Amino acid sequence: MFKASLRYYFIAFLIVSSCKTATPPKQVVAETPPLLEIGNEQFSISDFQDAYNRNKFATDSTKELSPQEYLPLYTDLKIKVLQAKNEGKDTTVDYREEINSYRDQLAKNQLVDKALVEKLTNEAYNRLKQEVKASHILIGVSEDASPADTLEAYRAAIALRGRLEEGSDFGDMAARFSRDPAAKKTKGDLGYFTAFQTLYPIETAAYALPVGKISQPVRTRAGYHLIKVTDRRTNRGMVQIAHIMVQIDSAASPAQKEAAKARIDEAYNHLQNGEDWAEVTESYSDDKQSRKNKGVLPMFGIGQMVPEIEEAAFSQRVNTFSKPILTIYGWHIIKVLEKRSIETLAVMAPSLRKKVVTDSRAKLIEQANFKRLREKYVVQEFEEPWKTAAALADSTLRTGKWDYMRAVSADWSNMTLFRIEQKPFDALSFLDYVKRRQQPKPKDASPAIIFRKYYQEYLAESLSDYEKEHLEEANPEFKSQMDEIRDGVLLAQLMEEQVWQRSLSDSTGQMAFYQKNKQRYNYPERAFATIVTAKDTQTVNAIRKTLAVSPYKLERKSQEILFAANATNIDAGQQEALNDLNIIMRKNPEYVVEIAGYRSADETEITSANRIRNVVKYLTAQNIPILRIIEKDYGSFRQTTDPERNRRVGFQFFTQSKKDVEKAFAENNASVSIQEGYFMKDNAAFTKLQWKVGDQTITDNGLIISANVVRIEQPRGKTFAEARGGVINDYQKELEKQLVARLQQKFPVKVNAQELEKIKR
Repeated sequence: MFKASLRYYFIAFLIVSSCKTATPPKQVVAETPPLLEIGNEQFSISDFQDAYNRNKFATDSTKELSPQEYLPLYTDLKIKVLQAKNEGKDTTVDYREEINSYRDQLAKNQLVDKALVEKLTNEAYNRLKQEVKASHILIGVSEDASPADTLEAYRAAIALRGRLEEGSDFGDMAARFSRDPAAKKTKGDLGYFTAFQTLYPIETAAYALPVGKISQPVRTRAGYHLIKVTDRRTNRGMVQIAHIMVQIDSAASPAQKEAAKARIDEAYNHLQNGEDWAEVTESYSDDKQSRKNKGVLPMFGIGQMVPEIEEAAFSQRVNTFSKPILTIYGWHIIKVLEKRSIETLAVMAPSLRKKVVTDSRAKLIEQANFKRLREKYVVQEFEEPWKTAAALADSTLRTGKWDYMRAVSADWSNMTLFRIEQKPFDALSFLDYVKRRQQPKPKDASPAIIFRKYYQEYLAESLSDYEKEHLEEANPEFKSQMDEIRDGVLLAQLMEEQVWQRSLSDSTGQMAFYQKNKQRYNYPERAFATIVTAKDTQTVNAIRKTLAVSPYKLERKSQEILFAANATNIDAGQQEALNDLNIIMRKNPEYVVEIAGYRSADETEITSANRIRNVVKYLTAQNIPILRIIEKDYGSFRQTTDPERNRRVGFQFFTQSKKDVEKAFAENNASVSIQEGYFMKDNAAFTKLQWKVGDQTITDNGLIISANVVRIEQPRGKTFAEARGGVINDYQKELEKQLVARLQQKFPVKVNAQELEKIKR
């Protein structure tokens, strides 16, 4: 547990530390005496100063430690690390793998051009403020096509643009000439979009163009695009809806389509008559996923939903529902739950940074990094070896089945393609790289171009690897961070073995520590109570009524299943509904489900019981314990006007947990809370409530607070079982104290007090 927490700390440390600006190389100064000697190890004032600067708020984020206060912490750490090294913990395979993992993460962050990322982040945010409507025509040509084919496609795009400028209709030309498969139907219309919703080159062209203008050819991996902007508008933000869907199959007959329309109209009429949205959704919606949650869908923005629903959702007021809407999936009624405007840059920046380094903008970042590294390091490329290797490019590169293992005279391992500084990179490594990384390409791709691109990628990766290998030499801040990580991992391993694991598993030592320090572990005077808080008395009374009988009845139900006349066996469709119920039960371990069986008056008396039995049998086979199931056979009682619903099995959820009750009531009343347990006299609630057994209700700051105090217990000492958590924590501290004392004897500590005075706060 504690070791895992430390590892998580280091992950966070890597992320935060990597965002710091690298410190410039330190000037060479005259040698100074060590600040600290531990055994045979010496630690300089600069070592201590670096550690102090990073950790002077380690014990309290609001209070800075002085150098003298931090020195014991630093000394204890170094003693423990020295012991771990003496035990050889820094030579194990596990240690090296863990350090390499941390180093890779930290190095990756060092290679990112943070200024460019910030520039792209700001650009993306500014674009997100607007939505652009545009059309395009694609002249297809592979990104790996030959220069001749690429030029031909470019000229075709220029010629087509000329015709458009002369007055040809953009939509007609898109339907005739565009290689976009959807163009014949859409006439090139891309609809409205914003940042991150199309390829970056297309996005950039669209945001730069005035409405009505046509771009020059825009290159993407698919070919050349002509972009025409047809409209702009302010970003409408995000919207969340719930929906009721009556599905229409693509092969549905006219009669089936009419039946679907009649069903959605029936649902709409129920809503118009004031019936509960959740109940109508449960009875009518064919969307099995959203039906379980009152039809609620995830929040979405422009271009993320079918156009008909998107338009209705953004046009409609919150808390209103629409008339039936037809889409390619069927009929829908939507209810708008919430609308949000675009958030501030400060809020969105972290997620935008992640997006700009992973979407099509990432190519810009890679190119900038490649350019920086080429300028930083001396790179020598050798033309003759490249020509020899390039001769191996053939048509199998298009199929992704290329191999260099053939009868050739060249000794690839002794042929240097390029050098970075003085480090040679041989042709064999490059050929292995191509063989390993190759993927099928379009038919018009040129083998020579493909091979050259693989070479550029290999050179770029080699430069990045070279940079990573030499980060400690060029970046003192990185070296300092890695030194701290190495010490931290060794510390974690030593503490796990000598302190943490022992404190958790040594029950004899725990008991002995408890017996010796019993006076530390006491309960003050306490009240055991249930406190219910809500905005109004009606809600408080409803909660109290629910809590009066356990298990507690919830408003939540699962989809009922219907049976044909006299049928009792579970079919495939009913199994889907039961699987949904099974998921709910697994996600909510305190739930109990009441299974209620019904039959028509003309069915035999045992029919409803058999339906219950088969449902229970199916659920227990899915590992739902029988103790979490309540069976109720209502027979032919509670008849409905719908004959089919008289042959049903219904499901009502109960719970053993007051927190589930709180969650259910809080859906409609955010101020609801239910607290149960022991309370001290200084608890905020009991500054207003009376300290006595019984029921009492008060009003405080506009909230109704109702308390049921079951008992008041006098102060007493904790048993070992009650104190065990605190005992383990204190026992750990004692074991660590003993460990440090032993190590201080093993590794004597000498401090140069004069040097310590030089440390800057």
